[in-house]
Amino acid sequence: MRRIHFGCLVAMTFLCVANRMHAKKGVKCGGVLSAPYGNFSSPNFPRLYPYDTECTWLIVVTEGSSALLTFDHFDLEYHNSCDYDYLKIYNGFSEDEGNLLGKFCGKSSPPPFTSSWHVMSIIFHSDKHVASQGFSATYRKDVCGGVLTGLSGVITSPDYPENYPNNAECRWIIRAVPNSVIKLVFADFQMENNEGCNFDYVAVYDGPTMGNMHLSHYCGNMKPPDIVSSTHELLVVFKSDFNIGGRGFKAYFFSGECQEVYTAIKGNFSSPQYPNFYPNNIKCHWTIQLPPGYRIKVFFLDLALEGRNSLTDGCDYDHLAVFDGDTEKAFLLGKWCGREMLSPITSTRNKLLLVLHTDRNTANRGFSVAYIGVVPVNVSCTRTDFQIQIPVQSLAQLERNKIYLGTPACPAQVVGLNFKIHTRFDTCGTESQKRNHTSVIVSILYIDFSAGNQEDIHEYEVQCEPKRKEASVNLISSSDPYRLNQFRENLVESHGQDAEAVEADESKSQDTSDIVFISICILAGILMVIAVVGLVLL
Repeated sequence: MRRIHFGCLVAMTFLCVANRMHAKKGVKCGGVLSAPYGNFSSPNFPRLYPYDTECTWLIVVTEGSSALLTFDHFDLEYHNSCDYDYLKIYNGFSEDEGNLLGKFCGKSSPPPFTSSWHVMSIIFHSDKHVASQGFSATYRKDVCGGVLTGLSGVITSPDYPENYPNNAECRWIIRAVPNSVIKLVFADFQMENNEGCNFDYVAVYDGPTMGNMHLSHYCGNMKPPDIVSSTHELLVVFKSDFNIGGRGFKAYFFSGECQEVYTAIKGNFSSPQYPNFYPNNIKCHWTIQLPPGYRIKVFFLDLALEGRNSLTDGCDYDHLAVFDGDTEKAFLLGKWCGREMLSPITSTRNKLLLVLHTDRNTANRGFSVAYIGVVPVNVSCTRTDFQIQIPVQSLAQLERNKIYLGTPACPAQVVGLNFKIHTRFDTCGTESQKRNHTSVIVSILYIDFSAGNQEDIHEYEVQCEPKRKEASVNLISSSDPYRLNQFRENLVESHGQDAEAVEADESKSQDTSDIVFISICILAGILMVIAVVGLVLL
């Protein structure tokens, strides 16, 4: 059974910590820190820490709260990848690398960290050479404000969803990686209302201080709009006065590679840190938003998430969901987990939302997708000809000769607000085919997005059944998604080969051990015969 009662989990983790405390040379360090606040340091601090030591501290505060960790001093042996002496900080238990917030060494102090739940783990490790002064750190239970550095997280008013207290003031600094932005989405909002929002309010600033650009004040019962920062830092301030409260608010934030809006006609993206394991306890949003009239086709190149719940057979843990719109209230097109080979999916409109949700343990490789915008092509036909229309605004960057039927000799014309192709069946590369015992006329519509030396031609099959005067159009190819699909096949094949190699190694190991065992048995038999013969001769 995958889920373990939290009390049992803490107890087991405490035993692991206790064992590790005495694991090397009798150095006592580490432990479980459960007070609302406290401090800890490397062994012997501020003197040199001992060689060949490993310590684990587990910070456990009240469930529903978070822990704020700050460093007062930091000095460990330096290495480019911190392979010698280091400090690892985990957003939860250290048994799962998906919880890792960072690995640090040298003299640069780690930034403040706020856990996204009530458990945080810290591991200190030193090797057999070169010691330094070490570190000292302070933690405190932090129910109101803090520095949030994860890819995603949740902010709530104190005591949410119960009424927030009077005379409260909280400040959250959300800090993403440089050269990225932060998206703030309010899921619930109910506060005291007044015209100027001067009593109880939430204020958002485009930077880490109240001196930065003030984006807005919010109060009352109307949920604020989504907010996107212009830099990699955002400040959220909650304030309540001496009377009249409310339920408060709940907001999600997404940052860095955990939130993007794609407007290009085609593209590809993947889960954070792909193909390495994605972080635990995140929720990421990727929105594809194309011009009106477009539909969006998504190709799944790789999917490796935590598996299904063995009890419900549902994707109850880590999963990827796709919505037919730009919010999670839109129609759900699919929800997947584990390792699946998925067919492409197509939206019914020009917006699509992909949401990755991961829980607090068991990470995996993640996913990789490619997408392409399906151009809004209107096709009609008679018994003798095709008529094709595409809105100019959908392909505003293209010349008409980049849009043609069958051959470049049949380019589109610009008529009003549309690209138009009107041609007879006996021209422009059309041919007659039998499909499902019915005669149809088929041709290929080419839309050439190529730029410079990069070829990018999208192909649409247009089809007409002359007897019924019924026409249809389907996207049949584009350069990138199919090349990436080949990458997916190679990736799967590679994983299969790896598995076969492991099985072969295991088989070889088993064969070797069998030979050794048989050899020992034969040798023992020979020795026994010699002993018996010796006794007889005596």
